[in-house]
Amino acid sequence: MSKATKPAPRRKGGRGALVILALLLAASGALRLGDGIGVAMALTDSLGEKEDSDAPAAALDCPLPPLALAEALSEREAKLKAQEVALKDRLAALALADQAIEIRLAKLAEAEASLNETLARADGAAEADLTRLTEVYQTMKPKDAAALFSTMAPEFASGFLGRMRPDSAAAILSGMTPESAYAVSALLAGRNANVPKN
Repeated sequence: MSKATKPAPRRKGGRGALVILALLLAASGALRLGDGIGVAMALTDSLGEKEDSDAPAAALDCPLPPLALAEALSEREAKLKAQEVALKDRLAALALADQAIEIRLAKLAEAEASLNETLARADGAAEADLTRLTEVYQTMKPKDAAALFSTMAPEFASGFLGRMRPDSAAAILSGMTPESAYAVSALLAGRNANVPKN
């Protein structure tokens, strides 16, 4: 029987390559970090020297905007100012128009109240005249009133007869001609026919 063969030991060379690669990466990072340190230290030293000196630090100057941009901004500002002035003028004109409208509305309300008062007085006077004339016709002798009513237009006569007491109106109607009495009676009967029933 033959002796069992032992496997050959593994080499440890793979681990060494990883270590070398890690060291190279670390060195590269350190170089990159150190690259800006010198410049930063130089700037710090120069700033420190400036702070130590008694001379005031120079103000940072912003560069002037391009000419076209400055002109556009100036033009826009001028337009906005013009619009603002126009808006103020318009608001002032609207306020004046508002005041004028309020004054006119007050005058209109005053005129309407005066007109209503005049119409009420006129209506009251007309009603008083009609009432007085109706009383005159009622107090006349029926025969004389019937002769007068026969000469009136039927619409006019029916208006007065409708305002009279029934007994006075009947006495006047009985003295009128049959045709006139019929026309006046028809008008009296139909004067409320067009009144809405609902």
